[in-house]
Amino acid sequence: MIVTQLKRFILMLLLVAFQVLILNHLQLFGYGTPLILAAILLYMPMGSLKAGVLLWGFFTGLLADIFTNTPGVASGAMTFAALLQPPLLNVMAPRDAADDLIPSMQTMGKWNYVRYMMIIFFVHHLVYFCLECFSLYHITDAALLMVASWFSSVLLALLLESFRKTK
Repeated sequence: MIVTQLKRFILMLLLVAFQVLILNHLQLFGYGTPLILAAILLYMPMGSLKAGVLLWGFFTGLLADIFTNTPGVASGAMTFAALLQPPLLNVMAPRDAADDLIPSMQTMGKWNYVRYMMIIFFVHHLVYFCLECFSLYHITDAALLMVASWFSSVLLALLLESFRKTK
């Protein structure tokens, strides 16, 4: 248990460092910065306590907020996505899945995992850009930015998933 929490902590630090140092400086056609922080929620086991998932989401977002000077935007989006992760995983996981199922393409099947990933990232990005813009004045620009970021984030998460080792 302590080993898995340590691995998750290291993953959190790596995701935040990757986001802050590399991804925040990339843009897809002038739009669409990949936001990969929500990937930590993808790897939470099925039987995780809801409070634990919320805390991991909040602290990952808080760490990103500290280093990117976006007060509350990343932590709010990560907390909201973490709130929806356990029920979404229960719906998407196979019916005969173990209580400690770790989501991956091998354990959930490719299509279920990709849908699960796309929904988590969509919720995260929707809340993130709503909090960041906090206005309906430039709603079309915000929507285009959100969709481009969501698309690039999902592609990057699928690429990271291909390198991930699961049991």
